[in-house]
Amino acid sequence: MLAQTMPKLNTTFTEPLLYLQKHFLAQCPAISNWFMAEWEKTPPPVYGSVDLRNAGFKLAPIDMNLFPAGFNNLNPEFMPLSIEAAKKAIVRIVPNAKRILIIPESHTRNIRYWENIKTLEIILEKAGFEVRFGMLSAEIAEAEAIALPSGKKVSIQPLLRKNNKLYLSEFCPDVILLNNDLSEGIPEILQNLSHPLIPPAELGWSQRLKSLHFQYYAEVTNEFAKEFNIDPWLIAPLFRHCGKIDFMQQGGMECLISNAEKLFAEIEKKYAEYNIPHQPFLIVKADAGTYGMAVMTVRNVDELKSMNRKQRTRMSMTKGSQPVRRVIIQEGIYTFETFGDANSVAEPVVYLWGESVVGGFYRVHSARGVDENLNAPGMHFEPVAFVRSCTPCEDNVPNIFQNRFYLYGIIAQLSMLAAAREIKDQIMESQEQFKTL
Repeated sequence: MLAQTMPKLNTTFTEPLLYLQKHFLAQCPAISNWFMAEWEKTPPPVYGSVDLRNAGFKLAPIDMNLFPAGFNNLNPEFMPLSIEAAKKAIVRIVPNAKRILIIPESHTRNIRYWENIKTLEIILEKAGFEVRFGMLSAEIAEAEAIALPSGKKVSIQPLLRKNNKLYLSEFCPDVILLNNDLSEGIPEILQNLSHPLIPPAELGWSQRLKSLHFQYYAEVTNEFAKEFNIDPWLIAPLFRHCGKIDFMQQGGMECLISNAEKLFAEIEKKYAEYNIPHQPFLIVKADAGTYGMAVMTVRNVDELKSMNRKQRTRMSMTKGSQPVRRVIIQEGIYTFETFGDANSVAEPVVYLWGESVVGGFYRVHSARGVDENLNAPGMHFEPVAFVRSCTPCEDNVPNIFQNRFYLYGIIAQLSMLAAAREIKDQIMESQEQFKTL
């Protein structure tokens, strides 16, 4: 990708970021060895995507999705990397896998999502797997094909269950790959299956919490920071959470306001420590779910005290009309990256198969500000070329794109490691519950 088409970092306060680049590049082999040892202890999820924000003085994840959509937005030149990494990630979990059943999102005719599904099919078929798509939804009673703008088609079929196995007509999979975040719960048809289900259904948004992921992420980054002698705050957002919220009835607002005040104080202390010439802000969002729903920017606590009905309504529900009862209050991370002649605000999203970074894209929004949620109508995507798979160990020149992407790859892998620990503990907890039945 040509340099003139790459995002610009529009801030002069970049000393912490340049320090991290130089520091990490100098220790690249040691960092690779550290990750290798961690993956041996806790194997990574099959795939994932990580939303990042780059403020120049801080680089941190703001979200991590275990059921990523958007593979169609990756740079097609890096397709061979995805194919190799996907095969490695799946075979590690299910060594003899040959037939894969993918369960996509239900109740959607979003053509961009189905282009993502088609790209997944291409990746996995080129990796040597036989792939089919089965729908959870009762919307379809027989096989049908979805025509795509690219000229391709996606064939979907209704799921059949016999005893503890799923079928599509005569197709019986070796493994089931979820590309459905199960926001509305784990349907009965997916419970107590003998097939391996990856990622585990228990990690869907009906049970998984963003605040729990960021607790794991904080632990991972504290270990990493201690090993490589950095301030973990430079790569991790501060956060708090509230577990009993009702925006429409204004229930639990005392918890929200109190934790926001404490979090502002923590951030202000760090900004003073680094002489950061910007105002702190917070992001309040649903503690589960995707699609950028139920998210608001808070620039001072008074905004929470005086929420109007429109704001409360927007914060009260997430995907599938699921009510918001828990929120994470996250340190806001500015994004000072801009894209194109219009200097539209942009943020990177990094994609991984297992531990392997396979590329990503920039989410770009011309109508949003540097302290706002970009995952909103009006956004578009620009693919990113991750040079040499984010391992430029021999290159210690700061302020070039490949070094910036190398940092992004490290942060994404740290988030993936946090998710791996989530999955490990979730599986252990499920096994313990099963033993007590």
